[in-house]
Amino acid sequence: MSERDQHLEQLREIVAEVLEMEPEEVADTADFVEEYEADSLRAIEILARIEKRYKVEIPQAELNEMRSLKAVHEVVARYAGWQD
Repeated sequence: MSERDQHLEQLREIVAEVLEMEPEEVADTADFVEEYEADSLRAIEILARIEKRYKVEIPQAELNEMRSLKAVHEVVARYAGWQD
């Protein structure tokens, strides 16, 4: 498993836990709001858990972009300096 895949799976677990779903139910490109009925409080919780786990600070202004697992990975990678 590549480093990118590992990061995606870790993020999938965080998102699934906050959205009260099974990780395999979280698709890479599914919109959290439209597909899973996530609200702003859940988005903030996802952000907080990511920041804590990866010890990064991501501005809340980025939440608008973080609407799918793939988009979350892109934002976190940018702030965490992931090269995957």
